[in-house]
Amino acid sequence: MSAIDFSKKVSSARPHPFGSHLQRALESDRGRIINSAPIRRLQQKTQVFPLERNSAVRSRLTHSLEVQQVGRFIVHTIYDKLSDDQKQQYGLNGLDRAIESLVEMACLMHDMGNPPFGHCGEDAINRWFEQHLTQLKPMVNLTDSLPTESIRPLTHELCHFDGNAQAIRLVHSLHRFNLTYSQAAAVLKYTRPATENKHDVPSDKSYLTKKVGYYATEASYVEDMMTTLDMAKYCRHPLSYIMEAADDISYCLADLEDAVEKRILSLEALTEHLKRTYEGIEPDNRPIKSNQTFNDLLNRVYDEAQVDEISKTHKFFIKLRVVMVHPLVNHAANQFIDHIETVFTGEFNRALIEDDSQFHAIAKTFKQVAINHVFNDQEVETLELQGYKIIGGLLDQYRPLLDLPLEDFQKIVEGEGRYYPVERRLFNKLSRKHVAAYTLARKEAVAPIDPDLWEFYLRCRLLQDYISGMTDQFAFDEYKSLMVSG
Repeated sequence: MSAIDFSKKVSSARPHPFGSHLQRALESDRGRIINSAPIRRLQQKTQVFPLERNSAVRSRLTHSLEVQQVGRFIVHTIYDKLSDDQKQQYGLNGLDRAIESLVEMACLMHDMGNPPFGHCGEDAINRWFEQHLTQLKPMVNLTDSLPTESIRPLTHELCHFDGNAQAIRLVHSLHRFNLTYSQAAAVLKYTRPATENKHDVPSDKSYLTKKVGYYATEASYVEDMMTTLDMAKYCRHPLSYIMEAADDISYCLADLEDAVEKRILSLEALTEHLKRTYEGIEPDNRPIKSNQTFNDLLNRVYDEAQVDEISKTHKFFIKLRVVMVHPLVNHAANQFIDHIETVFTGEFNRALIEDDSQFHAIAKTFKQVAINHVFNDQEVETLELQGYKIIGGLLDQYRPLLDLPLEDFQKIVEGEGRYYPVERRLFNKLSRKHVAAYTLARKEAVAPIDPDLWEFYLRCRLLQDYISGMTDQFAFDEYKSLMVSG
């Protein structure tokens, strides 16, 4: 095992350097991220309840702000637990502010690649391409002229859209943030290229590669990042583990609070569901905090909330967050330190809080109650079905752009295409930034990919970029508009 030196993982290096002290470089990153359109759009993207009008219910933005706070808390806890000798040994001295900033901004960005309607949006995009990709006219022609093995990697990728990979695409190709490699790497949650099947990766990296990490369009960028930060293939940046833990801790509790806010669950029903579910997951009932069990803490939270004169719900979740989040943060920090060698190299093949501890049982309990009693609520499922129909319907409407021969599509790109009035009008609705990214990527030859295959892949990616960048409401409005005009 090589020596642990976090100064090699926390660097001001970026794709287009402009020479800056580390802290100033990270402040520059922070400004670019906070002032970006993808972050602003999170305020109108769903967390659990699509098209929600109640502003007290979480959007992706408010969720990300909560994750940011938990990530900061974990960093502080790690530093508090390490001795001065350990900080010196691991190259962590003087990096506390830098690591705090990197983790905070990674937490803020972690969901920005998600399409409208969340995971349903991802599923809808992938279902549409699985059903239609081989029938699109350019793909039919390519299949006739090229060997299957040369086509398969890119077609596999187009049917595996993922919000994590789209976040990396936003950072590099679509918005050209020119972030430090350390900042971008802290968001790279999974390390498998989308052209690869998850069954083809090493078994000891199964967790690290369980989802798509980045697309072919960002492959050379990720390769440069990994070289700069000394990250081996299929391995993570160490700070991405903290970002992931912060997300895991935040969303499992937030989804339940939103369900109570929307009166899907009462506090009484939620408390009973939590008790029963936890007993099934953690039969040994090991203590959580100060020799108190999960039920002890939950009863205390519920009883204290009942005497609040303004909002029992508000008091309940404030107290629940204190008694449950603190032990989870503490456990995540301990796991980071206990496994610091494999976390540093990025080989640690699980999430920080996913083990057989009573603390993992807490997070698992919250998630299971949400699955059993929130996500299957009729209102939620109806909204999700609407999301499928909206995303699939939008792709149906824009399909003519994917059916055009290359030469004819290029005429439209160049401002011609008068013989294709529908396609030209559809093209004019696309984001100019996305079109510019398509045009630039076309000029970058990618050996040994056939040029026509590369163009068609980029055209499909262009449409996925446009659809996935929509907010929930914009997607809904655009769907209604096109269905009427269609």
